[in-house]
Amino acid sequence: MTEDNVKDALREVRLALLEADVNFKVVKDFIENVRLKAVGTEVLTSLSPGQQIVRIVHDELVAIMGGGEDNSLDLAAKPPVAIMMVGLQGAGKTTTCGKLGNLLKKQKRRPLLVPADVYRPAAIEQLKTVGRQLGLEVFNSTADQKPVDICNSALRFAELNGYDVVIMDTAGRHQIDDFLMDELAEIKNTVQPREILFVADAMTGQEAVNVAGGFNDRLDISGVVLTKLDGDAKGGAALSIKAVIGKPVKFVGLGEKLDALEVFHADRLVSRILGMGDVLTLVEKAQAVFDEKETALLQSKMKKNQFDLEDFLAQMQQIKKMGSMESIMGMIPGMGKMMKQMKGAQPSENEIKRIEAIIRSMTPGERANHSIINGSRRLRISKGSGTSVQEVNQLLKRFTEAQKMIKQLQKLGPKGLMKGLGGLGKGMMPFG
Repeated sequence: MTEDNVKDALREVRLALLEADVNFKVVKDFIENVRLKAVGTEVLTSLSPGQQIVRIVHDELVAIMGGGEDNSLDLAAKPPVAIMMVGLQGAGKTTTCGKLGNLLKKQKRRPLLVPADVYRPAAIEQLKTVGRQLGLEVFNSTADQKPVDICNSALRFAELNGYDVVIMDTAGRHQIDDFLMDELAEIKNTVQPREILFVADAMTGQEAVNVAGGFNDRLDISGVVLTKLDGDAKGGAALSIKAVIGKPVKFVGLGEKLDALEVFHADRLVSRILGMGDVLTLVEKAQAVFDEKETALLQSKMKKNQFDLEDFLAQMQQIKKMGSMESIMGMIPGMGKMMKQMKGAQPSENEIKRIEAIIRSMTPGERANHSIINGSRRLRISKGSGTSVQEVNQLLKRFTEAQKMIKQLQKLGPKGLMKGLGGLGKGMMPFG
């Protein structure tokens, strides 16, 4: 590869990294390292120079993010093992405590949640509510206690009652201050936690790096939990934090639901940063949500052209369990760029709710055979769903078009199906 084609390709990579809110200095150093590695590299016969650059960039980013490293929690100690959760207010620390407890519970652990934030109003009650929703035990603390005493008492309680992991929700501030850090340092010195996890809001981008550095300087954090990665944030904060302070990202939060916490995989996040999607995570989400027997039945119905509105509603409900439409689309390779070009074309969460309301307002017979829905039925359905007759008409029209397209694609076989998927998307998207 020559200096010229490397320069052209790296311009696109630089833009992708900056758009992902990666620290400017990190981008500059990284691009220079890739340039030095790329110039003079022999291009594989199966790749173009641009594709070869992306491959080098991908591999280099994965290496920086800790690809191949063991980022799992260090729980190999005499129970109960203490985990301190630290970070600023608003990063999602309390909810993340519950999500982590839920994840450990699925791994056959017995976690105890500890509300040690006595300053934020209702913080203790919030963690208790999260614990009730997840079926997790929450240590009983009050706002008049000292945080270090709460954590110490919780450890003794856990030891006496057979809990093997203690997750401590500590106080945060809107910015780092000495009082906060002194208190956290006192808790650390007293309970000797096995893990100190810094919870960072991915939406804060480069600012998360400065905050992570402040916490690391005082507490020597063991890892990072990156929250709110299901929104517009692509994960640049994770790359920046790892490059600047050298501490691994251990978990990522991909939604508001209490099961939306996943073990961090460097290669998957790098693919998201570069706009290459995250198919493996998408497949894992689908496997957790979709029932194999129901899916086989649906495929059979589609082959016989028996796909009806009841099936469509069931599919929408299963897809909703996987997260927001934006996060799902972002995991599909190439869809990130397509979504930007088609801004407003993909269905919003409100539109999906409106479609659900319309279908739920139909009788079972109407869902099975939408051709019987005449003018008076459409008026009843619109009133029942709080929508207009025009919106009901639009849904039925699009569904009829989608049915015809499915029938045509079945005749074409697998190759024709793949070729026609784009058209099917165009037919289905403007629902509502």
